[in-house]
Amino acid sequence: MDAVDRQLIQALRENGRASYAELGRLVGLSGPSVTDRINRLEQAGVITGYRATVNPASLGLGVTALIGLQLTDAADHDDVASRLRDLPDVEDCWFIAGDDSYMLKVRVPDVDGLESIVKRLSGTKGVARTRTTVVLSTKWENRAVELPDTEFTDATRKA
Repeated sequence: MDAVDRQLIQALRENGRASYAELGRLVGLSGPSVTDRINRLEQAGVITGYRATVNPASLGLGVTALIGLQLTDAADHDDVASRLRDLPDVEDCWFIAGDDSYMLKVRVPDVDGLESIVKRLSGTKGVARTRTTVVLSTKWENRAVELPDTEFTDATRKA
């Protein structure tokens, strides 16, 4: 990955709907050259997808919470992760170090919805306990962090 690839990635992170022609003007390449580079970045697993960012409250999801899960000693981590994937209220799931094994970000319509998902999580095979933190407001989310100024990353070395 070179400086042009990093510029393309940064531009797509800021505007995933940018055309190849727009991206080409930004980095000084033709549309087909940009297409080739983006295809290569997708195939290497650097770019993993595109999506619309929406306001959860406008979709009726007014409550966001972070829920830590502590697992039982006998828990099968892969089985727990599979069960968590099946829960539509879970937006993000991280395997973490510390007292908890997983940290989940959930979005639900209201406090009753939060209570329901906490009960469901508590009853999940392998979960010993939950710890819930309710988000009062979001100052920012999904911020595009600055890309490191390195020539290669692990993902591009494999390609």
